[in-house]
Amino acid sequence: MISKEKIRKRLYNEFIKPTGEDKNYIGVEIEIPIINLDKKAVDFNVVHNITEKFKNEFDDFKYDGIDYEGNAFSLKNPKTSDIVCYDCSYTNIEFAMGREKDLFSIDERFTSYYSFTKEAFEEFNHTLTGMGINPYREYNDNTPIPSERYLMLYNHLKTFKNYENIPMHFHRYPEYGMFSSASQVQLDVTKENLVKTINVFSKIEPVKALLFSNSIMLGKNNDFTCFRDILWQHSTHGINPHNIGMYDVEFKSLNDLQSYLESLNIYCVMRNGAYINFASMNLLDYFTKQSVQGELYCNGKYKKTHIKPSIDDIKYLRPFKFINLTFRGTVEFRSVCTQPIKDSMCVAAFHLGLKENLDKVEDLITNDNSIYQRGYTAGELRKLLIHKEIPAFFDEKEIYELSKDIVDLACQSLENRGIGEEQFLKPLYERIKKHTNPGKDLIDLMNNNTPIEKIIEDYGEI
Repeated sequence: MISKEKIRKRLYNEFIKPTGEDKNYIGVEIEIPIINLDKKAVDFNVVHNITEKFKNEFDDFKYDGIDYEGNAFSLKNPKTSDIVCYDCSYTNIEFAMGREKDLFSIDERFTSYYSFTKEAFEEFNHTLTGMGINPYREYNDNTPIPSERYLMLYNHLKTFKNYENIPMHFHRYPEYGMFSSASQVQLDVTKENLVKTINVFSKIEPVKALLFSNSIMLGKNNDFTCFRDILWQHSTHGINPHNIGMYDVEFKSLNDLQSYLESLNIYCVMRNGAYINFASMNLLDYFTKQSVQGELYCNGKYKKTHIKPSIDDIKYLRPFKFINLTFRGTVEFRSVCTQPIKDSMCVAAFHLGLKENLDKVEDLITNDNSIYQRGYTAGELRKLLIHKEIPAFFDEKEIYELSKDIVDLACQSLENRGIGEEQFLKPLYERIKKHTNPGKDLIDLMNNNTPIEKIIEDYGEI
């Protein structure tokens, strides 16, 4: 049995200690659905062909991940740290941009990579588009990339049928990681500012739902503009609600934050280079076990195995919070859906701008009564505001006025940087003006009989 003191120390070293000097670096990751315009499954041979074409075009990229069948699923540029890879499946491409001091450098390289890749796919009547849920998901062969991590992850998500005695409802889409896409931002945060950053950004998740929602489960539930939230919440990742979504607590200190980390569940570790997944359980409970039974992928199937918990297993603790701490010492914001491609940088601009205006954002929220101070937590508010229609007991005009005040604070900080990054916030001002977001727009377009092919094309334009 491993002592709680040893666990606390390791959690601190893994998640909190890496935060240090704020160097103002920005990291951006954009996942994008791949679509076969013939309304058939994405042709994986086309995907592999284009991966090789990309490597030949951008010859600084090197192989970074090869699947069990010998195909590359990740390429990395060692000079910029940019990674072009496939997330969960070969139906979802990701552009993970190496850290930079400014958004223009990131945008320039992303535009170059995306434009080349999209044009290459279109030669095979495939394309890319900016949506948080693949609109052609039902045509796809939603199978995981045949690699250690993604096979383990899919196996874990499929185990929802094994949890019969817990009070939660599971959806029936364990493959959701293969058809849902996010736009993530990583920012440097000092240890001194870590608690405030998490507290304040957690409180504005309802506003982010209003501004950024873009995940429509077409044909299943068109009422939700951010169905991604539901997919995470009602999966095996959500067995412990502390592992996903909102914090919904206000941390008073780093000690509070560390206690929250102790409340998380663990569900996988590695032994001898192989992933083993097991029944999701609280981290502290895990370390009281002499042995844990799990499943190991071997020769095309899973077999039972037993492991002895080790303190080093903390490195495999994988929460999927809206705001995550990373081993790099950054804070990762991951609640935003992939945006229409031409608006991609508005996500990073929003978070980067607000990072320097936390006190003013907090004041706005504290003094607001349009949605806050109405008897709802921030988490409950987000659940209300991922619906297409805002509940009638809220004043829609007032809510969007609050949203504008918050975006204004982001704009103010970006203007102070003096390099023009505030231009990336323009799409948000347009949405505020029209009381909409990309998800609402998509639903309206579909209701007005706009062909889905036209929407895919428009949302994919750079």
